[in-house]
Amino acid sequence: MAIFAPPPIFSMPADHSHGNFEARFRSIAQGRGRGTMKTNFSQNDLKQLTYQAIKACRQGRDILLHYSGRLKQVTEKFQAGLVSEADQESESAIKSFLRAEFPDFDFLGEESAGVHPQEFSPSSKPRWILDPLDGTTNYVHGLPVYAVSLGLELQGEVYVGVVEAPALHEVYTAWKGGGAFCNGQPLKVSNSSELSRALLATGFISDFEDQLEEQLKIFSLLVRRARGIRRAGAAAMDLAWVARGVFDGYWERNLKPWDLAAGLLLVQEAGGRVTSYRGVPCTPYAKSVVAGNPTINQAIVTAIGPDLRPETV
Repeated sequence: MAIFAPPPIFSMPADHSHGNFEARFRSIAQGRGRGTMKTNFSQNDLKQLTYQAIKACRQGRDILLHYSGRLKQVTEKFQAGLVSEADQESESAIKSFLRAEFPDFDFLGEESAGVHPQEFSPSSKPRWILDPLDGTTNYVHGLPVYAVSLGLELQGEVYVGVVEAPALHEVYTAWKGGGAFCNGQPLKVSNSSELSRALLATGFISDFEDQLEEQLKIFSLLVRRARGIRRAGAAAMDLAWVARGVFDGYWERNLKPWDLAAGLLLVQEAGGRVTSYRGVPCTPYAKSVVAGNPTINQAIVTAIGPDLRPETV
């Protein structure tokens, strides 16, 4: 199997040490504010962080490939789907790598967030947000649509995002202001301007009957207006494929920060728009998401409207 090598844009600048760029990120969290990002935090800093995020994701990738087709234990989390030893070991390996490289950064991972995760809010210091295996059900059943998803968030803004799909040999990367890439090739959202010609993606949650009914109503509406709808089963991949222009748009609700963090930056840096069902700009902590190029995003938001939009999103 060919191992992905970072493209030339990820070469480590000689004049930036690890300690320097970590200290600069930390200084923003300590009160200099997001508005100083452009003057106090360089693109080279973000490239280095992206490079480290790729290295971290590889720790999980190798574990997922090792366990693929040979899982011994799969359990079900309360209202949170399946979990396997692959999820847990992937998170442990990535967390250990990040702790060693960035001891002062916070960390939020799906498997360590607790059985009953509470409401999450933006971090006041740099925080890595990890889904060690997005698409666990696909993975367990041998469907190759799954990924490691890692984002770096501060005060609700995502500055680095990496989504690696091991079975597909796809590595999606983005840093704030630097564009989005797949295996080093620039990404751009689709130029579709009509919902009737758009291929959309979505996801469902079946654990809450009332929410499933709401979701099916929206699906019923959009399936009549769009060219087609797909359910890939991994939010990070849905967003990555929106960034790539494979999907023209995507909507879903009740996602967690680790589902959204990396993918929303990919879409934004590929020229797309990511909002809530209400059309408000999205953070990793949003209760709903609509992604696509600006035209398709607005078309989906308008179609959902106040009649089909739950009050809580």
